[in-house]
Amino acid sequence: MITNYKKELEDLILTIIHENGSDLHIGAGRVPAIRVAGELIFLVKHEPLTNEDMKGMLTEILDKKKFEKFMEEQEMDFSYDFRGEARLRVNAFFQKGLINLAFRLVPKVQSLPDLHLPPLLAELSKKKQGFFLVVGPVGQGKSTTISAMVNLINNEQTRHIITVEDPIEYVYTPNKSIINQREVGIDTKDFHSALKSIFREDVNVIMIGEMRTPETISTAVTAAETGHLVFSTLHTNNASQTIDRIIDSFPGSQQDQIRVQLASSLLGIFSQRLIPRISGGLIPAYELLLNNNAVSNLIREKRTHEIDVVIETGTEAGMIDLNHSLLELVRAGEISIESAYQYSLNPKGLERMM
Repeated sequence: MITNYKKELEDLILTIIHENGSDLHIGAGRVPAIRVAGELIFLVKHEPLTNEDMKGMLTEILDKKKFEKFMEEQEMDFSYDFRGEARLRVNAFFQKGLINLAFRLVPKVQSLPDLHLPPLLAELSKKKQGFFLVVGPVGQGKSTTISAMVNLINNEQTRHIITVEDPIEYVYTPNKSIINQREVGIDTKDFHSALKSIFREDVNVIMIGEMRTPETISTAVTAAETGHLVFSTLHTNNASQTIDRIIDSFPGSQQDQIRVQLASSLLGIFSQRLIPRISGGLIPAYELLLNNNAVSNLIREKRTHEIDVVIETGTEAGMIDLNHSLLELVRAGEISIESAYQYSLNPKGLERMM
């Protein structure tokens, strides 16, 4: 039986840090597990946790009011500062009436070269206005990429940056820029309310943690049209699917308008996957769509299915096709051929390139 809940939780968090892990999963009725380089590892030497243990650890990181809110609503997202040394994003939820916690370790803000990301992202960070999206499945480093771009602006430009997040993940140290970070539920009621007021806050750069509603998307696109640089994320697989998802989230009567707005305000879409490296750890493979006249026309004319071909043939314009990115990693000895096929969205196309 656990007697010191704080120490128990701190020991588990230290385990993720020492093992270079990304996630910690704890729940009543089972032993803790950590995720390292994409793989789950169960801490079999640890005793299974009880629901009392889970309540005890949760009360160490939530105040009484938030704990009561969680017990009432049965799920909650929040961030946790660990001794000022590390930051974690936490989701608390119930399963079969028992408490579970999923921790994601938020790494320190890193640079684009440190993350093995293309230099063109640095050029996009210098734009004065437009809408830039980083997309991909859960846990593929979207927030990490955007944080690197935002921090590049912070270090090199005098801008007013506002982030709207649920919860706040990366914490920035203001350098040349002013940075205001707003957390939904603490600093603002919701994403839409924060974005409505943002136009009166003399902002240059806006980072929206995630676009969850048509209202949020509409306000973000309008902000990009009216002289702001807007960053956000979506859980989509590639550029063409992202454009379709945005447009399809609106009622039919509004789709033509958002299509025209998106065609004119979009800067680009960056889709990424974290691939296991042969030497250990993970490395990104990616696709980059840059908006130009051809792409803009395809969006307006409802021909988004042709965008994949534009990316494949747009290398000279700076575009990057996922298969080419995977092939380069294979040739550099970073990833295996098997991994390349596993993560490719067009394995037959990749096979022709090999």
